[in-house]
Amino acid sequence: MYSTLFHIPSQIGGSDGWPLFGFGLLLTVWALAAPLATLWVAWRSGWATAVRSLFLPLTVIAVMIVWVMPALDDGGGIPIRGYGVMLLAAVAAGTWLSIVRGRTMGFDADTLVSLGTQLFLWGIVGARLFYVIEYHDQFFFEGRPLSETLADVVNVAAGGLVVFGSLPTAAIAAWIFARRRGLDLLRLADCIAPGMLVGLALGRLGCFLNGCCYGGTCDLPWAVTFPPESPPWFDQVQRGLLPNLPAEMVGRSLPVHPAQLYAAIDAAILAWLAVSFTPLCRRDGQIFALVLSIHPISRILLEMIRIDEPPALGTPFSISQLISLLLLASACLLWVVTFRRPPRVSFDSDSPSG
Repeated sequence: MYSTLFHIPSQIGGSDGWPLFGFGLLLTVWALAAPLATLWVAWRSGWATAVRSLFLPLTVIAVMIVWVMPALDDGGGIPIRGYGVMLLAAVAAGTWLSIVRGRTMGFDADTLVSLGTQLFLWGIVGARLFYVIEYHDQFFFEGRPLSETLADVVNVAAGGLVVFGSLPTAAIAAWIFARRRGLDLLRLADCIAPGMLVGLALGRLGCFLNGCCYGGTCDLPWAVTFPPESPPWFDQVQRGLLPNLPAEMVGRSLPVHPAQLYAAIDAAILAWLAVSFTPLCRRDGQIFALVLSIHPISRILLEMIRIDEPPALGTPFSISQLISLLLLASACLLWVVTFRRPPRVSFDSDSPSG
């Protein structure tokens, strides 16, 4: 576990220097860069595309600079979390793989970067919203100031995302994106599916750095322990597995399954399968259908090792397992839909579009 990598100072030049966040230096850089980026995209693709592609991400960046980042200052500056860094690495790696695949699947780089930006933003919104709803008692309780609650809610870099929560918002964003640009949604899903899995694998490494999504106790050779006041440590104290004493007297947690690493390896293997299946795929949507069939099964199995989610809705299954069952049913329907589509000779015969 390595939750905080380092801190970014809130001011340049000491306590009497220039503020970096809020209405400071970074906002000045944004004010200069945003028009230049808009002009560049407009020159290449037209004003309509520039506004459609950049308005939302540029607005979100401005909101982050002015309001969110100052709220994250913990007194030593803005903490750079290992989870947040891996999240950004996940987006970069997933987008890169999608661009590489798009060259032979009929999608240009600008289209995939724009799509990736929107999926990332809306996916984060859905994943965070799901987490806040599921663990609402950690955010909303009597006597807590509203400003502190909201700052905690938007502090995504500190961890706290439910992957399945991103599916509805990201799916709607992808559907709207494909419809506006006249793109085949199933082919687009085939293009980005392996990249999403690569991103998921890197994101799970971020979970390991953050200490969330942990497994149950075990005595296997590869079991790991977490430091005091980490999520597994607190959980074991609450369960009575560790004495309820000051952290320095208790020490590290008991050895647990590195469930985050299991999930990362699982996602990486599934990404490799999806890429390997691409030359064999003869109908649009079948690569995504393969992912939608296998990933829920592995998630159901992984949830048997994880202990951070209790049974839900009066069933013996966690909320993630219940959603996995729904995804399996959706995969069956998607296979039926894909087999009704006309076969395709190969991706190589397609020319880039977007």
